[in-house]
Amino acid sequence: MKVLRLNPTSLQEKIGDATDCPAFKLWGRTVSVSVSNLLSGTSLGGRARELSGRSVLLSVRDQLAAAMALVELDGVAARIIICPPDLASEHLTTVIANGEVDALVSDGELPHAELGVSMRVRCGFEIVPAEIVRDRACQTEWVLLTSGTTGVPKLIVHTVASLTACIPDEHKPGVVWGTFYDIRRYGGLQILLRALLGHTPLVLSGPDEPTADFLLRLGELGATHISGTPSHWRRALMNPHARAVAPRYIRLSGEIVDQGVLNALKETYPDAAVSHAFASTEAGVGFEVTDGLEGFPASIVGARDGMEMRVESGSLRIRSSRIASRALGGQCDWLDDEGFVDTGDLVELRGDRYYFLGRRNGVINVGGLKVHPEEIEAVINGHPAVRMSRVRARRNPITGSLVEADIVLADPLSKGDPEMTGRRFAEYKREILQRCRASLAAHKVPAVVYWVAALNVTAAGKLVRSHD
Repeated sequence: MKVLRLNPTSLQEKIGDATDCPAFKLWGRTVSVSVSNLLSGTSLGGRARELSGRSVLLSVRDQLAAAMALVELDGVAARIIICPPDLASEHLTTVIANGEVDALVSDGELPHAELGVSMRVRCGFEIVPAEIVRDRACQTEWVLLTSGTTGVPKLIVHTVASLTACIPDEHKPGVVWGTFYDIRRYGGLQILLRALLGHTPLVLSGPDEPTADFLLRLGELGATHISGTPSHWRRALMNPHARAVAPRYIRLSGEIVDQGVLNALKETYPDAAVSHAFASTEAGVGFEVTDGLEGFPASIVGARDGMEMRVESGSLRIRSSRIASRALGGQCDWLDDEGFVDTGDLVELRGDRYYFLGRRNGVINVGGLKVHPEEIEAVINGHPAVRMSRVRARRNPITGSLVEADIVLADPLSKGDPEMTGRRFAEYKREILQRCRASLAAHKVPAVVYWVAALNVTAAGKLVRSHD
């Protein structure tokens, strides 16, 4: 029997009664779980009570197992540190020390015996029925990891209240969510919570599941609402099984969204509403853009719907109840004196609309002039033959750096007559450089263009960048 004392504002209480929703399931790669069974049972072997008031490191391989443990631990543990699957082993001791970890929850052979965590609890897909007693207040801290400038992750503290502040309190029958994101990152966690609070099924990818297999599963399970980064979506659009899904709603976030990917999504899924949201682990969800255009209307800057936005020195700043409260083992270096988050995202006003230029820490210096890679990529990606691109610095003894671009074509030209293929490459290069010269200053035009078959994406779904 599981006897727990849960905060009345815990995640389980927010989800409410799910017994009348038999289709309300979380789908993993090989198994699905009824949320109703999860709310009335335990996936922690009946040991959740032992974790009451503890600081728990959740280190699991499978997203579904992680989701199940999160539902059960909120309102029980004092703190849940959500370990992403790509956390470098050399950073574990720092995370454990800064998080004051005194318990580990894992779905494998409970690793890291040398790390000095005495309590170890195994989680899994099996749910054992259990009785729940909800009579003690415990507001659990949800700690998300994000990369710091030194490579050591920051431990960003949220609560269920800050994580769900922008999620509407509504149930929409017929909706099935799917996400390319990992739920152990802010963007994926938002979709998990949206699905749970909306009593809608959610399809999660499995560890190392190929994009093609996930697209087929999303289609078979009838996913209607699908989220991911622009890089996730570009990869999906390049896949032969892209049309295995027929979403009604597509949501992008996590990277700058350019007009090229918006147009490609609308062409491939003409019946889908396509939106892009601005969010970060520290600032929470800022706003959503639904008009099918890159950037965002200048009219949303200011105060509205419990959120304030301003632009200072070209940098977007946000203040709202969705902001993380603090960082463990460090300072809230993302907050200014007025409580605004300096997002580090640079924007430029053109007419009545702001456009994203790039990250402040991602600037390339060409002869003393600043170049934002994302600005150039947006121009390149606007060519109809291009699926995605990456702009980076190339060292130069005169200017310090030159701009070079790696480009992935929507339809590869690797087959066919070599001479004809060479002509097509040359034609595309000429057209792309013409587009760049027409839209960008001379120092921003790529000096070198490479045709590549694919571009690497991080575990968080973002383009891997290199500023050599």
